[in-house]
Amino acid sequence: MQKAIAGCMALTIMILSLSFAGCSKTETVQEEAPLVRSQAIKMDAMGQTASYSGEVRGRYETQLAFQVSGKVIRRNIELGSVVNSGDVLMEIDAKDVQQTVNISSAQVASAQSQLGLARSNLDRYRKLYEQNAISRAQLDQYENTYEVALATVNQSTAQYAQGANQLGYTSLVADSDGVISSVNVEAGQVVSAGQAVMTLVKGSEREIEINVPENRIDEMRNAQQVNISFWALPDVTTAGKVREISPVADKVARTYKVRISLINPPAAVNLGMTASVTVGSSTSRQTVYIPLAAIYQTGDTPNVWVIQDGIVNLRPIKVGAFGDGKVQVLEGLQDGEVIATGGVQKLREGQKVRL
Repeated sequence: MQKAIAGCMALTIMILSLSFAGCSKTETVQEEAPLVRSQAIKMDAMGQTASYSGEVRGRYETQLAFQVSGKVIRRNIELGSVVNSGDVLMEIDAKDVQQTVNISSAQVASAQSQLGLARSNLDRYRKLYEQNAISRAQLDQYENTYEVALATVNQSTAQYAQGANQLGYTSLVADSDGVISSVNVEAGQVVSAGQAVMTLVKGSEREIEINVPENRIDEMRNAQQVNISFWALPDVTTAGKVREISPVADKVARTYKVRISLINPPAAVNLGMTASVTVGSSTSRQTVYIPLAAIYQTGDTPNVWVIQDGIVNLRPIKVGAFGDGKVQVLEGLQDGEVIATGGVQKLREGQKVRL
């Protein structure tokens, strides 16, 4: 019995010894730095180019409007009509204006009659005054009556002239030769004084009007070369020059209107055609293309992982054009730097990597 107990105790001691020995051996697991694909940055100086869609417009455009309100009764032109100076383009109903002119004419006749009577009375009473038949106060009264009658004639004559002008304003007349590029109203519509009813393009000079985002305005000011093509004329190209940049941006679109003058425009170029304008800037910018897979997006900000001394750090960048699986980097990287181009979603700030 004692031998059995002694054997069990020996077995227990042996098992405990083995357990303690196993616990004393600790495994040390070290994290291995991941291997990442990378690219060395090589910057290239590139001139800036941008393309815009625009419309062929006239160099000199005039918004035509009536100087009086009324109902349009006749439209003598169509869109694209060639007109000469003095042509009647549109007319409004002149009945009300004619009535006003008739009233003014009657008022002039009445005032002139009163003036004639006042002049006759004044002449007669001057003679009586010279004969000491009336007092000076009585003569002054007739002189005053004459002055009032004369002023009334002048006033009524001015009103008649104004009415006659208003009657003339019921016909909209071309003030120069040109082409009608837009018509805004039709016969039967009532228009207000000063409301633009059509656009007259004067002369033969043509321009392209484009809308440029506010972040490209500086490039437009430095534009060195402007090339223009036309959708309707695929074989026609011409050069242009930036003539005017609007000083005020559109409140909604936040773009600026820019006018491009055509240099020796082909005869086939017509008003209203759609044009494609390519603008090259005289300035250059250091730029590079990197794989799209290198971009690590945080919110609205594109970033890349820059590798320095085997450690990655996240850096925001400014991107430009996209294409063929690559993206243009405009700002944020320097020549010679190394970036991660694969597995970027698994990296973390300050992590060690292998190239």
